Amino acid sequence: MNNANAMKYGFIKVAAATPVINVADCYENAENIISDIHEAEKNKVKLVVFPELCITGYTIGDLVYSPHLLDNALIALNKIADATKGLDILVFVGLPYVCNSLIYNVAAAVYNGKVLGFVPKTFLPNYNEFYEKRHFAQAADENIYVKFNGYEVPFGKKIIFNSGVYKNFAVCAEICEDLWVATPPSVSHSLNGAIITANLSCSNETIGKADYRKTVVSAQSGANISAYIYACSGYGESTTDLVFSGHNLIAENGKILEESELFENKMIIADVDVDFLSSERAKYYNYDYKKESGYLHVVFDNIDDKSYLDRNFSKTPFVPDDKNELVSRASLIIRMQAEGLRKRMEASKSKTAVIGLSGGLDSTLALIVSVKAFEIAGIDRKNIIAVTMPCFGTTDRTLNNALKLAQAYGVTIKTVNIAAAVTQHFKDIAHSQKVHDVTYENAQARERTQVLMDIANSNEGIVVGTGDLSETALGWSTYNGDHMSMYGVNCSVPKTLVRHLVNYVAEHSKSDLKNILKDILDTPVSPELLPPNKNEITQKTEDIVGPYELHDFFLYYFVRMNYSPEKIFFIAEKTFKDVYDGNIILKWLKKFFVRFFTQQFKRSCIPDGVKVGSVALSPRGDWRMPSDASVNIWLKSIDDLVDTQKD
Repeated sequence: MNNANAMKYGFIKVAAATPVINVADCYENAENIISDIHEAEKNKVKLVVFPELCITGYTIGDLVYSPHLLDNALIALNKIADATKGLDILVFVGLPYVCNSLIYNVAAAVYNGKVLGFVPKTFLPNYNEFYEKRHFAQAADENIYVKFNGYEVPFGKKIIFNSGVYKNFAVCAEICEDLWVATPPSVSHSLNGAIITANLSCSNETIGKADYRKTVVSAQSGANISAYIYACSGYGESTTDLVFSGHNLIAENGKILEESELFENKMIIADVDVDFLSSERAKYYNYDYKKESGYLHVVFDNIDDKSYLDRNFSKTPFVPDDKNELVSRASLIIRMQAEGLRKRMEASKSKTAVIGLSGGLDSTLALIVSVKAFEIAGIDRKNIIAVTMPCFGTTDRTLNNALKLAQAYGVTIKTVNIAAAVTQHFKDIAHSQKVHDVTYENAQARERTQVLMDIANSNEGIVVGTGDLSETALGWSTYNGDHMSMYGVNCSVPKTLVRHLVNYVAEHSKSDLKNILKDILDTPVSPELLPPNKNEITQKTEDIVGPYELHDFFLYYFVRMNYSPEKIFFIAEKTFKDVYDGNIILKWLKKFFVRFFTQQFKRSCIPDGVKVGSVALSPRGDWRMPSDASVNIWLKSIDDLVDTQKD
């Protein structure tokens, strides 16, 4: 797939730039700004934001009253506008601007040779080292029009700049202090349709301020469900009393995508996903907000849509890339699972927890969580009953690992060989044991569940479910078999994360337990319902449904990010280019959507279980979907992609 289609999928390449300036030298500053604009354009940037008053310098002091400086700032702005002719890039620059005999600190929006609008600063700081009310007038409540270079230009704080081609490429501007107040203008702008906020800033540096600034930018982008581009003044501003570091930031919905080093005067670039932000707002913007009237939407028409996607996506979106974050998160997730189970034990007045221990990853994590829950509650581990249920597909490796794991944790072990019971069942329903079909497999799964339920009943306990989020998404469970339990501790933990949680415990365990867990991690994922070959697993789940790393990737971007099949494929092909070719990705993407839709009936009646992350499929919480919803339009999109691959 062509990587030059990024804007088609809602990815807008944005930049925050800090040019070197010379205080009061409008022409040198304009040249440096133009140079940065051309650099941004070469990098296919569609929106670049420059610092506050960058044409003159923020630290001009009382020189701002000089008509000569003010006139030359306008000449420099016109020069910058001329330099953008024929370029597909929206530019925000700062300058002092006179309107009706008052001087305003404004952000000028420039595109394809013209100034599209002036946005004056709303909140003027007048404390500590700041004295802007000495120089500038505060923005009025309503927009007006002013003359610039022979044409009318809107002037006011209620302006949003909209692409005429890409509906969610909608930008507003605020200036420095506007961000730091209790009610930033961007709140109102966002409620009126702006999805990207450009902040032109001149924030001086003091000890600890950079961290605070980063927190504020991140929080504001999250509160507004927006992209936030923060461009800050740097080298070149006067250091008479202050120093400026050029601390540029790009955030998206609470996450910092890019950040510059202090005192580097660098341009930072990132791809922001405006379609995702728009989709996310559909969930959260349905409150009865009071919107301000009088907004003006200024349209600019994009010339060129060939924007390349440089943004990288983790192959494992449910698993942090940072090792330190992974450790702290693993500990928290296991604690959350354990607290959920502890409460369920207490509420149901249960004395024991019963787990079907297979020697696989999911049941291993369920046992780890149960041990943690009992430890927190102060209950003897012997009240955890780990049940192994060997049958036709069980291998010595998994059975021995299950027994050794239960022994290592000091829980009660029961072994119930279900082969005879299942054989009798086959006779009862007249099913040949030689026919290894779905009946052959599911009969074993349902017998296992019956055994667990009856053991729980006879020991005043509950059955702890072991199935994970990935299996729930794919419907990879036997209805009324392993599909059922009294509490599902892994229900919102995807397979890729299960693996990392078990590995986390292994790395923090003593050698004997560590070795057992490591061998379980190395064992192929399998329900072990088909006979082995020479005691080796023959039924490997990922050979049947596909790689879990792909399915977890698909799941995250479909459910959490609301991506279309085309957009999922677009980023998956880029992300997994060294692992899978496009045809393989499409094969499993189609399998994902077919199974996700057709297996909803299983999710509609899944047991209770704790939510630990941003994606969960409980019908009582995050995911409500009719069991008979059609998958056709999603499959059509994938089939069209398959045809494109052939071409």
